[in-house]
Amino acid sequence: MASFDRYGLPLSTSSETAAAAYRNGIDCMLAAWPGAAEALDKAIAADPDFALAHAARAREHFLYARGAEAKAGIAAARALVAANGTAREKSHVEILALGMEGQSAASLKQALAHLETWPRDAFILSLPLGAFGLFAFSGMPDHDQARVDLCERYARHYGDDWWFLIYLGWSYTENGSVGAGRQLTERGFERRRENAHGAHALAHAMFEDGSTADAEALIADWLPGYDRSGLLHGHISWHQALLALEQGDGARAFAIYAERIQPKVSAAPPINVVTDGAALLWRLGVYGHAVPRNAWDDVATYAGRAFPKAGVTFADVHMAMVSAVTGDRASLDQRIETLETRVRDGKLAAGPVVPAICRAARAFIDGDYQGCARILEPVAAEVVRIGGSHAQREIVEDTLLVAWMKGGEPAKARALLDGRLHRRPSQRDTAWRTAMA
Repeated sequence: MASFDRYGLPLSTSSETAAAAYRNGIDCMLAAWPGAAEALDKAIAADPDFALAHAARAREHFLYARGAEAKAGIAAARALVAANGTAREKSHVEILALGMEGQSAASLKQALAHLETWPRDAFILSLPLGAFGLFAFSGMPDHDQARVDLCERYARHYGDDWWFLIYLGWSYTENGSVGAGRQLTERGFERRRENAHGAHALAHAMFEDGSTADAEALIADWLPGYDRSGLLHGHISWHQALLALEQGDGARAFAIYAERIQPKVSAAPPINVVTDGAALLWRLGVYGHAVPRNAWDDVATYAGRAFPKAGVTFADVHMAMVSAVTGDRASLDQRIETLETRVRDGKLAAGPVVPAICRAARAFIDGDYQGCARILEPVAAEVVRIGGSHAQREIVEDTLLVAWMKGGEPAKARALLDGRLHRRPSQRDTAWRTAMA
């Protein structure tokens, strides 16, 4: 009996038990829902020769930075698919393998070509999308538009599929069409509420349209039902802390950090632990709230193990913040030197904005606010190239804003605040405006 995935694509396994477990595992991964590893292990146990199950399990290991397990799993998938896989499955496995081997540009190129033939290969379509996807981490200045274009190209193949609606909606939201993005995301989320990507995308839309109360209610209602082992539990908690900061409540934001985000309590992948932790603590400090030094020290200890060397652009800018605050100038200077060398050699896709943000973080912590502003102003339009979401990248804008205020350029700060007032009013921005009046 032939087996198929949830999108109707044939699977090279004779075991329906393996196929059903694989479908469940992929859905869990597409929803960032706990259970993917167990489901994929079940698929492999039912059919040890099922290449796609090995590839998906390797991807799960890769997301959590379990390098040895990911390498072994994708090697097994490559060998198995070469022996008995279809053309679609061989391409599918190779795209995942390239990404895990650090060949992101090649992985993206092959993924886009693959989708022209197999547009309903949702797992492959998911790879360029998202805040940490192949588009976001490509260094492209227009990756927000690229995600929209890709989703629109294949929308007719997905209809009201819950996963696709979530990512189409999130792509619209990030590209500035927040109203349409929120509506689509809500539709997808209602079709599957056991869906952390859905809750996350909806929280983004509510944050961007200024619906703080809606976002608070969403997270308070939904998050208790999401196991703390879930991939996005800490990050959705980060969004909740961000909402507290929008209201000027630093104490609540730090309490959320201590309870659910800090390294010693988070089960998230390392990139989320480091960037969420560093970003929230940095924001607290920039916004004028007290941050215990030991909190920074804990992040520094974890981050030093997770990202000891430059190489992951989005992590690099957050590592610079950690090193600047904790006074680890040797590590910071080495990271900046490495990044600037890669820029000169044409080997840093995101370009000069990355070392510039790192240098600006150092200037800000040194109290050189004018210097910080001088570094950030010329590259402000290029910050999008570091990847992540708009909400995450706003940390750079806020640093520049405060540098202007403290560096004696209130007119520039007021102009920026005026623009944000129409986009998303917050008590924090109002307090800043009042302070400069």
